[in-house]
Amino acid sequence: MRDISSTAPAFIPTPSHILTRVIYEKRNNVAYVTLNRPESLNAMDLRMHEELCAVWNDFEQDDSVWIAVLTGAGSRAFSVGQDLKELASRTESGSPPSSFGNRGPGWPRLTERHNMTKPVIAKVNGLAIGGGFELALACDIVVASEDAAFSLPEAKLGLIPGAGGLFRLTRQIPFKVAIGYLFTGRKMTASRAYDLGLINEVVSSIGLDACVEQWVADILACSPLSIRAIKQVAAQAATLSLEEAFRTRYEAEELRLRGEDCVEGPRAFIEKRPPRWTGR
Repeated sequence: MRDISSTAPAFIPTPSHILTRVIYEKRNNVAYVTLNRPESLNAMDLRMHEELCAVWNDFEQDDSVWIAVLTGAGSRAFSVGQDLKELASRTESGSPPSSFGNRGPGWPRLTERHNMTKPVIAKVNGLAIGGGFELALACDIVVASEDAAFSLPEAKLGLIPGAGGLFRLTRQIPFKVAIGYLFTGRKMTASRAYDLGLINEVVSSIGLDACVEQWVADILACSPLSIRAIKQVAAQAATLSLEEAFRTRYEAEELRLRGEDCVEGPRAFIEKRPPRWTGR
């Protein structure tokens, strides 16, 4: 891996995007994004969505970062989703209810960045409820502590999982099982989520950081261009027949074919040395 963090441009938010709800750090080709409202279990208000939008924009355009780790501050929650106090206040002041694809402040959110090719790992400790669960469902890899819990309780509140949870849950686990959780808002333990294939690994709270960093290291050992191509192709081809999948053109794969990494990888193997990826 080629460490270019020393020359990476620091994230400098615009005056309207001074970060008060999110911690954003970049180290060794990795972006660490932390939802930072532990006093409210990392509930997401409009300000947090605006800050996250600025962060994801920066992550996507910065060639020095190849992967992101998303987590929540504190030990009690990844995120409990939408800030319901703010929502109630907005509703009482006359704001209309939102549904799928809401293009309000902070759009596009991670849940609707369908063309993002860089991988995102969710590190879940504690509760991932509502929009918090939807965020985790939108990530590529999910690692959770043993005490993590997941649910989509929107129906109990007269709402709907409009940030993609309704779509993703019914695609990522058996349909009837998903509908059961969506109809009832029941909580799902980390071990149950693992058994259903929603998360990649369950570890103790003490071992969570080390486990995530091992996933990061394993992904960074691969070509970033290959990782991006795999992510994009897997997403686009998921609903295609095999014949259509082979015929389809994929932008990230075309970039990989033109890049330096597909030459460097075989060369490093022959020379019996670690590859020096550039991501170009």
